[in-house]
Amino acid sequence: MPLTSLKGVGPVIAKGMAKKGIERVDDLFYFVPIRWLDRGTVRRISELEAGEDACVVASVDSYRSMFFRHARKKGFEAVVTDGTGFLSLKWFQWSKGYLQKICRKGTVLFLSGKVGNFGGILQIVHPEVAVLGDDENPEATRRVIPLYSQVDGVKQGSIRNIISEALNVLDPSPGGILPRDAEERFGIMGFNDAVRYVHVANGGDFREDRGNEGIRRLILEEYLHFQVTLMSRKRKARCERGIAFSTDGPLYRAFLGNLGFELTGAQSRATSQIISDMGRDIPMNRLLQGDVGSGKTVCAVASACVAIDNGFQAAFMAPTEILAEQHYLNVHRWFAELGIPVALLKGGMGRERRDVLEGIRTGATPIAIGTHAVIQGDVEFHKLGLVVIDEQHRFGVEQRKRLKDKSRFPDVLSMTATPIPRTLSMVVYGDLDVSVIDEMPAGRQKVATKVLSDDDRERAQAMMREEVAAGRGVFVVYPLIEESGNNPVRDAKSMAAELQHRVFPEYRVGLLHGKMSARDKEDVMARFREGELNVLVCTTVIEVGIDVPRATMIVIENAERFGLSQLHQLRGRVGRGRERSRCILLASTKRTHLATKRLRIMEKTSDGFAIAEEDLKIRGVGDMLGVRQSGMPAFRIGDIVRDIDVMIEARKMAEELTAGISEGEMARLMRHIGDRFVDERDLSAIA
Repeated sequence: MPLTSLKGVGPVIAKGMAKKGIERVDDLFYFVPIRWLDRGTVRRISELEAGEDACVVASVDSYRSMFFRHARKKGFEAVVTDGTGFLSLKWFQWSKGYLQKICRKGTVLFLSGKVGNFGGILQIVHPEVAVLGDDENPEATRRVIPLYSQVDGVKQGSIRNIISEALNVLDPSPGGILPRDAEERFGIMGFNDAVRYVHVANGGDFREDRGNEGIRRLILEEYLHFQVTLMSRKRKARCERGIAFSTDGPLYRAFLGNLGFELTGAQSRATSQIISDMGRDIPMNRLLQGDVGSGKTVCAVASACVAIDNGFQAAFMAPTEILAEQHYLNVHRWFAELGIPVALLKGGMGRERRDVLEGIRTGATPIAIGTHAVIQGDVEFHKLGLVVIDEQHRFGVEQRKRLKDKSRFPDVLSMTATPIPRTLSMVVYGDLDVSVIDEMPAGRQKVATKVLSDDDRERAQAMMREEVAAGRGVFVVYPLIEESGNNPVRDAKSMAAELQHRVFPEYRVGLLHGKMSARDKEDVMARFREGELNVLVCTTVIEVGIDVPRATMIVIENAERFGLSQLHQLRGRVGRGRERSRCILLASTKRTHLATKRLRIMEKTSDGFAIAEEDLKIRGVGDMLGVRQSGMPAFRIGDIVRDIDVMIEARKMAEELTAGISEGEMARLMRHIGDRFVDERDLSAIA
């Protein structure tokens, strides 16, 4: 039912609610309170003491924008009163427009936070705020009322009245997606009971623990929908007829025999899992996950050998031309001795592109490597059997789909060097089979990492000179290509000139960034790889796919501006040879406490999965992965970091609910679930 079908919901309220993602009646059930306001917990301002956590209901007396000299920050101050005294509320670097909207004179606010004393005046810095109506003093009729996050143009009382109307509609409802007998079997609170415990907090029956148990049940509801839908998609994929490859052909054996090194145990395990998938007549849909430099490409090329042994072609798609060229050089080197042609397909090839396309179309070229150029409309494969997508999360949903559509049900191997926390991979890649390479090849060096401040720049440059004098290469990474307004951040272009003319005039300094042409990028990388350039100043264009064994040091400027996973990827550009390597993180002396915490983590560990776990805790799923790009649905209540145990519980329930049921029963279950929780675009991103 649309929200406007409820009494009291007109266009203005509907518009405000829509901004919160509430468009249907059942959306309201998942719009859970941020907390419950208990009359017994509200304190009078005259009773407050510094150092305590307190809840206050007061009206706005005045407000102003100001500059806090002691904190050297712009801010906003409101003064509130409850008739017994005055309390100062302060926000630093906050949205002035939002605060002016909720802090109009006379507006009644519910406030909570730690009370402080500044110059004899009681204050709360960054309080939790909810706007109440004039008639909503908690000392009125109800002892406990739910408080919701702010909705534009809608007061708290109106939100509660609308939800009350929705609860009246709920009475005859069959409940949630779990059958009633399943709720009893799993020993969990019923759906209708959960909704009421969450939203109806009146009288003496309310207990906050039961309200939280109700929220947990609603989180389980949306997580269960997600997991059952994933299992339905996985089951559907298993019904498609793919290619049953013969898995022990001559090229496969020759490739492994000519490598010149032994696969690590993790590489052998991952390769066996991939080859086993390829031997079945079900299309492979596997993710190969491994840390920087763990040797994923060898496993992917081994799988390409299996496809070629069976008369099929393989296509590799990489997100950048540099990474595509790196793959091409490696694969071409391995296959040259075996007599297998390899094509590189990229933008700006001119007449050469025509010959490459012809080889792919006729099957004369069994393996094609490129960027998104391999999914262009004029690229026609003779007999595509295997698709390898590197750093797959960097491609959009449609780009990945267009490559798979170049053939009917090809096997798909996705790879990522961006470690996904183990607790998260079953969610992000819920319908994929996952192989993990958690062991580094022999000879890979651990990179010593040190955090230095701006004041230590000369010390860092002395270390750089030491490396260059020994004939080794140094990367220097900057967050910007060129100077940007009054931004104090250093940029690659101006610093390349300074390093060349002032710091290292006796050495050769190169520059690499994303705005350069493909030919110029290739030329600079070749010169650095061969030792013609001693120092390479660059941006994050080198984040993936760069393999220069002679580079033994990387200096990352303004390191506080990078995320943990990105810093780890950049650090992976060194330590690829036999020499000891180091990473210097040069950070601003004015960096935040959170930035310092991130940098210290980089000093302590080189384990990409441990770093990813910390990154997840700090940044959350959306920032870490990109919601639409990764396929991670935007859950309405659940937070993957906080509620991972609920997700694990939901997965177990989904497995039990779907175990052994027929296709017809599965279809009925999916119809019963409907589309309440997860947008179809989210799920297609995962598929």
